[in-house]
Amino acid sequence: MELHVANHPLIDHKMTLLRDKRTPSPAFRELVAELVNLLSYEATRGLRVEPVEYDTPVAGATGSKVTEPLPLAVPIIRAGLGMLDGFLKLMPYCEVGFIGMRRNEETLEPETYAKRLPEDLADRQCYVLDPMLATGGSLAATVQFLLEAGATDVTAICLVAAPEGVEKMREDFADANVRVVVAALDEGLNEHGFIVPGLGDAGDRLYGVVD
Repeated sequence: MELHVANHPLIDHKMTLLRDKRTPSPAFRELVAELVNLLSYEATRGLRVEPVEYDTPVAGATGSKVTEPLPLAVPIIRAGLGMLDGFLKLMPYCEVGFIGMRRNEETLEPETYAKRLPEDLADRQCYVLDPMLATGGSLAATVQFLLEAGATDVTAICLVAAPEGVEKMREDFADANVRVVVAALDEGLNEHGFIVPGLGDAGDRLYGVVD
């Protein structure tokens, strides 16, 4: 597993605004889209392409196009949905699947409650969208599912990560073709499992509090 922290002044500036508790939901959603667009540029450096011949107004030339099967974006519901528009602005030709993950309050293990994916993931490049990498349970379960379904490499895009979650990803995918791209690596988790300093509950800040 490879970790990439996208250090850039624009990302730092936008992350400061995103973390501020005074930032209202409409501005928060816009900032998430802008940040994901920036992170997606870094996350897609390994995107598979193939040569293609074409004509400019002056001469023939050789360029590149994205290979098939097309890459797959997989937002983890619900907070990951807030990242999808930002990703699709950069990658409008990819396909989209959805996974709903939540923590079982009795076992504390992640469980899948919704899934909408192509039947065949063979040889797919997948991009998982999840704002927070906290304990790593939900993200690790999603990545494992995609790999078992035939995906050949998986890149996760997160806004904020805790060292605990990064370590779990490293342990679970030590030898797998998995990459995690984040805007910020924070201090750690508090006693309630929230990332510190973090940005709070990303789903609630995107869409409002849902009981």
